Formats: sequence, structure tokens, C-alpha cells
Amino acid sequence: MSFDWTNKRVLLTGGAGFLGSFVAERLAKAGCREVFIPRSREFNLTKESAVVEVYKASRPDIVLHLAASVGGIGANRDNPGKFFYENAAMGINLIEQARHVGVEKFVCVGTTCSYPKFCPIPFREADLWEGYPEETNAPYGIAKKALLVMLQGYREQYGLNGVYLVPVNLYGPRDNFDPASSHVIPALIRKCVEAIDRNDLEIVCWGTGSASRQFLHAEDAADGVMLAAEKMNTGEPVNLATGDEITIKNLVELIVELSGFGGRIIWDATKPDGQPRRKLDNERAEKMLGFYGSISFREGLKQTIDWYRANRK
Repeated sequence: MSFDWTNKRVLLTGGAGFLGSFVAERLAKAGCREVFIPRSREFNLTKESAVVEVYKASRPDIVLHLAASVGGIGANRDNPGKFFYENAAMGINLIEQARHVGVEKFVCVGTTCSYPKFCPIPFREADLWEGYPEETNAPYGIAKKALLVMLQGYREQYGLNGVYLVPVNLYGPRDNFDPASSHVIPALIRKCVEAIDRNDLEIVCWGTGSASRQFLHAEDAADGVMLAAEKMNTGEPVNLATGDEITIKNLVELIVELSGFGGRIIWDATKPDGQPRRKLDNERAEKMLGFYGSISFREGLKQTIDWYRANRK
């Protein structure tokens, strides 16, 4: 029997953001008529009093917690305290109030930054506690991982049905292209497109290009969030991933090709590479949720480049 969203009230944090906007569209398509999206200018979710007001206003059956303070390597390096506090505080307040009002399900989106710096490939959920995260990502990753522990504790003590997803690096249209806080794909797309506009002969990229990453289109990730809300009833974390890992060097070359930049690529090895490798195992998501992902990486990159060109002004 399919899940009926039509009579569910949903609190969707981060619903105006990158991933959240796709989840909001899927909720609407599924017939969900009551979706409450708290905006940061009205509700500071790091404050308990604001979260209490959010729950009063939304009266949710289901909470989808997607909001996060996050950025790329540079932003993580420059904001370790801010990212730890804001991510921990938001999650703690939202989970605590969820158990007070008795929500049916709390879906929390974590981060691949929680995995150890040197983790066996592919990353399996059981490996989350096998070491310390990569240093530039550690405060953010540990804050998010603490919410997994909180949800497991609240499941045991209070019966809160909290579930936790660990998506691999997301990308796609509507991403954050701000050079001060963007992740690697939007940063590289902007770099290439602007270089073309200026007729630059070269672009400079951070690190050595040797690190590898795996990427998941935000629309596929939104499908994973919906499936978790509909099907998942376990306290164990579940990875969301698809496709193969790619080195940053090969990623740059692919974006250069798809964007049409014809100049040289210069690597600044004085800048950090971040975690050496990232590739998540998706077996648990496949078995539990039927989640595989459907958008090819090359096609997803084309979409993202086209979207940026059409919307950057």
C-alpha cells in the first residue's frame, strides 16, 4: 500500500534551500497540502524559543530536517566554531521539541563529512565511528553525527521514530555558486564560465587534483528523503549514493569540456585537498528503500552548467 501524504502535516527545514526546494516539489506532487517551511529571517532554529514557535505554527506529523550551515573546504576551514554550533543547536532543538509534541517521524539529513578521514572504500554505515573525520570538515561532521546519537537515544528512551540519512556530495541546478561558500562542483562551474566570459587563458584550482569524490544529483537525493519518510523505521544510519567516484582532476577536466573552456588548468598545491577519497556504499539504501538514483553524472553536470548560465545574473 502506497504512503498517503495527503493527510500529513510536514515541517520541512531548509525547504527554501538547494535540496529542500526539490523535496518541497515532491511533497506537492505527492499531494501533501500542509508543508511548513520556516525561513531564517523569521525563525532562528538555533534558539529553543524559535523552534517551539515553529512547532506551534506547523503542528507536524513528519519533520524533514534538511537545514544546515555548510560550505566547501574553505568555508569549513574558516568557520569551525560557527558550523559546529549552528548545526548542533538546530538539530538538538528540533529533535527535543519533536519528542515533546509526539511527531510520527523525524528524518534527519546528515553528511558524508562525518566519516573518518581514512575510511575503507566504499564507506559503510558501520565505519562511521572508526576514526576522526578529515580536519577541515570535522566540526561540521561531528555536529551532524551527534544528531544520529541523539536520535538513537530518543528512540530508545522516548520512542521517537527518528531516522538518519548520510548523502554523498550533492550537486545540481539551484546549488550555491557563491565563491566564498560553494562546494567543489558549483565553484568549478563558476570558475570556468567566468573565465570564458573574460577570455582568460587559465584557471587555478585548489589542491593537487588527486582527491576523489562521489556525487549525487539533488533530485535523486530528494527522492531518497521521500523514500526514507515513507519506508524507513530504523535507528541505523543509511547512506544515499550512486555512481562511481571521480578524482578532482578528472572532474575539472570534465567540467572544462562541458562548459567549453579552452585554457590551461593550474593546480595550487598550497591549498588543501580535503578528505583523500569518498565513495559511499549504497547497499542498505537499495535493500531498505529501493533507492538507486536515476540521473547520470554527465547529464547532471550539463543541467547544472546550463542552469548556472541561465540564472547567474
